[in-house]
Amino acid sequence: MAEVLLFHHAQGQTPGFHAFADDLRAAGHTVHTPDLFSGRTFASIPDGMAHVGEIGFEEVLARGAKSAEDLPTELVYAGFSLGVVPAQQLAQTRPGARGALLMYSCVPYTEFGQAWPAGVPVQIHGAQEDPYFMDEGDVDAARELVEATDDAELFLYPGDQHYFADSSLPSYQPEAAALLTERVHAFLAGR
Repeated sequence: MAEVLLFHHAQGQTPGFHAFADDLRAAGHTVHTPDLFSGRTFASIPDGMAHVGEIGFEEVLARGAKSAEDLPTELVYAGFSLGVVPAQQLAQTRPGARGALLMYSCVPYTEFGQAWPAGVPVQIHGAQEDPYFMDEGDVDAARELVEATDDAELFLYPGDQHYFADSSLPSYQPEAAALLTERVHAFLAGR
């Protein structure tokens, strides 16, 4: 079974985020869910991103890095949207990474190094009509990452919702969420 460090999205640790983590735990994985927002949740993406603006993006990254300090290095790093950034940073810079799961977002791998680390598989998941994923450069960064490494997969899902796998939000898309979850379970089974 895998050990996973899972970061939440800009609305915080919603019930749907916890349900996803619990689903992985029920499959036998160890899942750590640090709270980058100190218990706060937000009604919308803009509200959550306003909070990020208040505390500073560097602080979010620092909190992500700190959450890994006392954990083993052999982790799968995973994140939803905003949480992709600390997950991707740790997967690329912390030795021993077992994999990365980047959901709803991807940043250029060159943000954290010259190349994606050898031997670290990665899955990227996004909705094919999601304006955040498709129009803000995430899909381009994902495609570049897939081209730059032999062990990367990009999965595009029907729909235009950003947080489509969060069962507690109106953006939830059950069929796409089920397929994403199935692919994540298959990925973790190989770790």
